Amino acid sequence: MMMLRIRSRDGLERISADGPHITVSDLKTLIQSQLQIPVHSQTLSTNRDLLLAKSPEDLARCSDMADPNLRLSSLNLGHGSVVYLAYEGERTVCGGPAVSPAGSFGRKMTVDDLIARQMRVTRQEKSRCDSVSFDRDCANAFQHYVNESLAFAVKRGGFMYGTVSEEGQVEVNFIYEPPQRGTEENLLLMRDGEEEKRVEAIAMGLGMRKVGFIFTQTVMQDKTEYTMSNKEVLQAVELHAESELKEWVTAVVKLGVNEEDGGADVHFEAFQMSDMCVRLFKEGWFETEIGPDDDPKISKMKKEVVVGIKDVKEVDNDFFLVVVKILDHQGPLSSTFPIENRNTQATMRSLRNHMERTKSLPLVKRIADFHLLLFVAQFLDVASDVPSLAECVRLQSPIPEGYALLIHSMADAS
Repeated sequence: MMMLRIRSRDGLERISADGPHITVSDLKTLIQSQLQIPVHSQTLSTNRDLLLAKSPEDLARCSDMADPNLRLSSLNLGHGSVVYLAYEGERTVCGGPAVSPAGSFGRKMTVDDLIARQMRVTRQEKSRCDSVSFDRDCANAFQHYVNESLAFAVKRGGFMYGTVSEEGQVEVNFIYEPPQRGTEENLLLMRDGEEEKRVEAIAMGLGMRKVGFIFTQTVMQDKTEYTMSNKEVLQAVELHAESELKEWVTAVVKLGVNEEDGGADVHFEAFQMSDMCVRLFKEGWFETEIGPDDDPKISKMKKEVVVGIKDVKEVDNDFFLVVVKILDHQGPLSSTFPIENRNTQATMRSLRNHMERTKSLPLVKRIADFHLLLFVAQFLDVASDVPSLAECVRLQSPIPEGYALLIHSMADAS
């Protein structure tokens, strides 16, 4: 037994058949008995243009199923295949009103109208951003921690902040690492609303914004068959959808084998979640419960989507990923101050050590470190003082005396 999908002006319907050995004539008889369309009214084809045919010449180009004795197997039709059907007259669909050739409201439906009734998943060739460039210091600080301290044994993530040019070029100048719990396969972000307000205030003063999400894959993950797992796709698309930024970037950091010397190298890869992926997530199509036996390279849908010519509920994750070109640059900030929410927390002594180490520089350059600004921001008004101090860093203007006294007193208090 096999199932065939019949697409007509009425949408997509299914019929059951004994197998691909049946003939076109047999198929028409099945359509008559299961869909109540008389055999003499039917025109069948594997060519979707049949649904747009308006003249004998158009129909002649869709005549691959004109021979009633032709077996379906000779047309490479099998279980799940789509056959296009045009017919004359009216019929009642699923107990509803009669459907006329003109379609609803007297308008003839096109193939696009029919396909629009379902979600069509295709590979998106071009990303919404031209490239993503990483500040060398912030990228190195992130990968060094997961490599040296975590040994790529548990997952780690962060939010990337920077700028987006009019040409769609994304620059990442610092990475904020929220409170989190990482395991071999899962990354739980325990987001702190108050801390994120301080992060956003600093970003505003620096003339930057949140531009993406970065996470690591562990060496224990079996990544031989996928670029991102279904869990990673769900987390990445949720954050992309939340951002409302069309240039939003998702970066993956992983440890790979160097084929020349057999050693291990850290690799950065950058993607955008496709427009269709974001749309499917926003409209609730993704199955969000993932079982231990589910294939990690497949994302499951609650309803069927169209991939190629098939209606499916499982989509290869790679269909949702759009590759983004990676560049690097030297940004305006350093990344030498202890980074938030790691095993070793920043303290007043950390601030003192930093100030001692950079004492030959003007104060505005000494504090030009996002992680230092975030530490100091705990003791400032988030609505006014934090963006004002960050703006001094952006403009490289002298630090007002009040802020300077606070920073020095904090350092001296250790």
